[in-house]
Amino acid sequence: MKRAALRADLILLLVAAVWGSGFVAQQIAAKSMGPLTFNALRYLVGFALVALIILCRSRWKPTRSELVGGSVLGVIMAGAAWLQQAGIPNTTTARAGFFTGLYVLLVPIVGLLFGQRARFAHIAGASVAAVGLWLLSGDIAGGLNPGDPLIIACAVLWAVHVVLIARLAPKADPLRLAAVQFATVALLSGVLVLPLEHDQLATVTDGLLPMAYSGIFVIGIAFTLQIVGQRSAPPTHAAVLMSMEAVFAAAFGLMLLGEGLNAGEMLGCGLMLAGAVLSQVWPHKRTPAEIAELTDPVR
Repeated sequence: MKRAALRADLILLLVAAVWGSGFVAQQIAAKSMGPLTFNALRYLVGFALVALIILCRSRWKPTRSELVGGSVLGVIMAGAAWLQQAGIPNTTTARAGFFTGLYVLLVPIVGLLFGQRARFAHIAGASVAAVGLWLLSGDIAGGLNPGDPLIIACAVLWAVHVVLIARLAPKADPLRLAAVQFATVALLSGVLVLPLEHDQLATVTDGLLPMAYSGIFVIGIAFTLQIVGQRSAPPTHAAVLMSMEAVFAAAFGLMLLGEGLNAGEMLGCGLMLAGAVLSQVWPHKRTPAEIAELTDPVR
């Protein structure tokens, strides 16, 4: 179980790194296409990638729980992705990053509603990571911007998404579950493009490259790996590790765009790393029922 936990942690850190690298692509795409168009296209690319892997590996035989669970995850993901992309142009980058990252504190609360226990170390790690996120976000003073309520609502949905994946992942094939949820997001977003964003379709070609990067790496690879990692990681602990996305985003900004970090932001990075370490101080001890659920073959 320790080896499985370490493997899950490394996978979730990789997920955070890929998400962090994709933030620039998300910002560029927002200048040339609407949020629904962007999400419809990139989730379609992600679905195509995962579906191709499934067909090369085996026949497409999703179980009923994968179809239902993946569809529910897709509906939640579609709402979260739309709220985030719609809110970004109407707020600052720092505020968007901070409010989105607050899902790290919301996951243990949402988990309680689903009957999941949160270990003290996980809550403490999440709290330290949230303080680090606040410092890393820089200047977020002032009243609410028009896009802030959308980003906050997005954080709530991402928290629900993380908790539901923790419940569904142990009994599902990660590729099939990911494919169903990606297809659901692409379908829901695509249906709404023509009535709501038809006037923006003329400029779509300007954002195809960042959209393709986001579809392949952020959606197809990272979100699928999230399901793999959460098969062995408690939801709050997983949220702490994935919140490191903000640190990786800052690192990529420094390496690729020459964006420096002041002392407060560097301290924020350190606190987020400390939160991730703290959440491991008292490892989660699974109950016999949880262990049995993890070791059962996929239905």
